[in-house]
Amino acid sequence: MSRAPESSRSALPDILVSAVAIVRGRQVLMVTARGRDVLYMPGGKIDAGETPAEAAVREAREEVAVEIDPARVSPLFTVVTQAHGEPDGRLVRMHVFAAETDETPTPSAEVSAVHWVGTESLDRCPPAGREVLERLAAAGLID
Repeated sequence: MSRAPESSRSALPDILVSAVAIVRGRQVLMVTARGRDVLYMPGGKIDAGETPAEAAVREAREEVAVEIDPARVSPLFTVVTQAHGEPDGRLVRMHVFAAETDETPTPSAEVSAVHWVGTESLDRCPPAGREVLERLAAAGLID
């Protein structure tokens, strides 16, 4: 992965986000936002005073209408890559958490649809989403 020179990165702070990886049947839950066709992990920016895990739980509730027990959320990895739709050198730092729920995810807030996907959907994802799918597949969690 190429990174911007330190001087240009300092003018563009990383975008700090958290996301949940809900895996069922060797597929992971992803969403499409209203008016967009790319796939994203359910997640979003970390609010002031919020831990990354708390943000992941809140975003799951807001985006896919599922309640996740914070005690059942565990860190998987952090993806650091070029932020989708941002100027070159603007990085996203996405904390990805494994989460479990028996609830059926449904679109809410800015989400228009939910999708269960594997690596066949790599070409529909921005850089961070591609890396998440690749890492989940390398860990043997999805196909």
